[in-house]
Formats: sequence, structure tokens, C-alpha cells
Amino acid sequence: MGVPIEGEPIQIHSYKHNGHIHRIWDETTILKGTQNLIIGGNDRTIVTESDGRTWVTREPAICYFHSQQWFNVIGMLREDGIHYYCNLSSPFIYDGEALKYIDYDLDIKIFPDMTFNLLDEDEYERHRQEMKYPEVIDRILKTQVTQLIHWIRQRKGPFAPDFVDLWYERYLTYRS
Repeated sequence: MGVPIEGEPIQIHSYKHNGHIHRIWDETTILKGTQNLIIGGNDRTIVTESDGRTWVTREPAICYFHSQQWFNVIGMLREDGIHYYCNLSSPFIYDGEALKYIDYDLDIKIFPDMTFNLLDEDEYERHRQEMKYPEVIDRILKTQVTQLIHWIRQRKGPFAPDFVDLWYERYLTYRS
């Protein structure tokens, strides 16, 4: 597995457990790239859905991926503060073409006051049955939801008070 080069744009590919593409983010600038951690930034990037529809993100975002965690975090900078969207997912791989991961449906939406909602439990249950998620994956994901909630409450990792702002400042240096 390669390591993306800081300052370079990459694509992000999200898949479903059955191997089908779920979503593609056209361009994210690498702010930090190691074997274990990738931090990227994007703003008004084109997103392509599995059915071919496209849309454009509305605000700057800092993306956090870790090779040892079954989730990724997107911190979106909005006028009323930082909103986070967390995808329960496989750890990422980077193959030189794109950063890739499997999206496992469950999401946590976090508001600027750090209150949060667990989303898409019904979609997770439906896909778990349809795509026959192995029991071990189900256990890992449920454990990771608990760990992610702990990180949110402890303001750890990408939820640390200055994390998104500091990485956004670095992102702006690549935009000028």
C-alpha cells in the first residue's frame, strides 16, 4: 500500500460490502499521508453517486482516515461552527489510484455543540441481511460505534478543539 503525497489531489472511493461503488469524491488535497493516517481537505468538490448523479459539496471539509479504525470523520466548516459526519467503515487503503474504504451504513452526525445522533440503523440492518455481513464485522462495527462516541465525548483525535481549524489553515496554503 502506497502513501499519497502531501499537497497532491486524490480521489476518495467509497464501496459497499458487496464490492459495488457507493460514492466518489473527485478531488481531495492530501494534508498528511502516512501508512496509518490520511488527512485531506476539499471544498466544492464533485461527488458522484453510484447511480451516476453528481452534486458538489457546499463547504470546506477536513477528512480524517485511520488504518486502524473502522470509521472515518469529515469535519465541515459552516457559518455556525464545525459539523462532523462520521461513517462507520472499513479501515482505508490507498492503492495509488484513490483512497478506498467500505461504507457500512451507520453514521454519526455531530453538531457544533458536540451533541450527536446515530443515523441509518435501519439501513445498516437491511444491508447486513442483504449483503450477509459476517458476524465478526457486526461485532467490530458495534464496538467502533462505542469507541467513536467515546472519542466525541472526550474531544479526542479529529474532535479535538483546534483539529479542523489547524488542518484547514494548512489546506488554504495549497489553495493559494
